[in-house]
Amino acid sequence: MNLQSELNKASLFQNLELLANQVVEGFISGIHKSPFHGFSAEFAEHKIYNTGESTKHIDWKLFAKTDKLYTKRYEEETNLRCHMILDSSASMYYPEVKNLELGDLNKVGFGVLAIAALMNMLKRQRDAVGLSVFSDGYNFYAPEKGSERHHQMLLAKLSEISLDTKPAQKTETYTYLHLIAEKIKRRSLIFLFTDMFQTSTDDEKLFDALRHLKYNKHEVVLFHLLDKEKEQHFDFENTPKRFLDLETGEHIDLYSENIKDAYKESVSAYFEELKLKCAQYRIKYVDVDVRGDFSKVLNTYLVERQKFL
Repeated sequence: MNLQSELNKASLFQNLELLANQVVEGFISGIHKSPFHGFSAEFAEHKIYNTGESTKHIDWKLFAKTDKLYTKRYEEETNLRCHMILDSSASMYYPEVKNLELGDLNKVGFGVLAIAALMNMLKRQRDAVGLSVFSDGYNFYAPEKGSERHHQMLLAKLSEISLDTKPAQKTETYTYLHLIAEKIKRRSLIFLFTDMFQTSTDDEKLFDALRHLKYNKHEVVLFHLLDKEKEQHFDFENTPKRFLDLETGEHIDLYSENIKDAYKESVSAYFEELKLKCAQYRIKYVDVDVRGDFSKVLNTYLVERQKFL
């Protein structure tokens, strides 16, 4: 690998950490407008003292400033285990973008930055995070840990994924979701980031794999990533266009208006079935427009964290 490629990776890695912090700080600054008044960045390294606990770890300097009792928290005091799952197949690299930057993200870029932002929040709370990445193979696995070294390693991997110029052409979602489910032994909060587009079309096997993620009493959130304008509403100019399937290589030439209604009906039916199956299996389904902001993802995390602990 040449020097320029290595420099690009290093730059993107630093950019990802910076962007993630920017997303979280912006979210926290506006959190007074949401129902989560209890989330505090300032006391991320402390927990409220409960009567009867040992006074050994009370932060008396903080007490002098706030008139409230907090105890210091340490790396091993992990309250939550969270496992991120990212689909990195070719369809996730739509639409085409040049860099990882806010306001101009493809689906995989949005997923990478959303995971990095969640890792930032988990780090503030001294929680453990793991990562799995799949496409046409089970490409990466890291168990849940809370160390700084682990955090930096995951950021580097996410940066690498967002920089990929030759993603896998196929997606075997249900095959690898089963393998991931078997890997996660201890009860965890699982976040799955995917567009749910795949080359394999057996829906029953797909839904069975989603249900498998609930194994061992895990709580599962499916973040369904879409460019809604194009992929759901099929909003294209009515001029001759070639539509290319990024995963199979197949293409079709047509006027968008000729199939728009049929396309929207078919896609809506699939999404509705997906929502119903998630409800049936008690998986939280969250549709996310990658042209939007990250508030829906971060709000969902706070809600699910409160329920999980």
